[in-house]
Amino acid sequence: QLKLVESGGGLVQPGGSLRLSCAASGSTSRFHIMGWFRQAPGKEREGLSCISNGGAMTDYADSVKGRFTVSRDYAKNTWYLQMNDLQLEDTAVYYCAAGLAPLATLPPLTCSPYWEILMDSDIWGQGTQVTVQD
Repeated sequence: QLKLVESGGGLVQPGGSLRLSCAASGSTSRFHIMGWFRQAPGKEREGLSCISNGGAMTDYADSVKGRFTVSRDYAKNTWYLQMNDLQLEDTAVYYCAAGLAPLATLPPLTCSPYWEILMDSDIWGQGTQVTVQD
């Protein structure tokens, strides 16, 4: 079964940047979509970004659009979330997930129909902590 491992979290000051990685072990070929999520203490899990398995299509939640960028490195079987201009409210545990959603292969890709599919998936990483602090 596919396993995902996130890394790259840490402590950063407001305005700083981090790049998160989601390394996959095993074949990702049967999954159509990958998403990044975060969960802050006392809050619900929030979908941030999604990317089609081919990597050609991406979409973002309004809260991170223009600051975060998702990408994929096929050779390393790894997805990335580049996070720029981090703010205090970005503090959370960040997760990646992979899901089955054949319609996600059709352009244009919009994440919102697939948040629930990804949240219900059993392919999740363990999370990585991002703390934005003065």
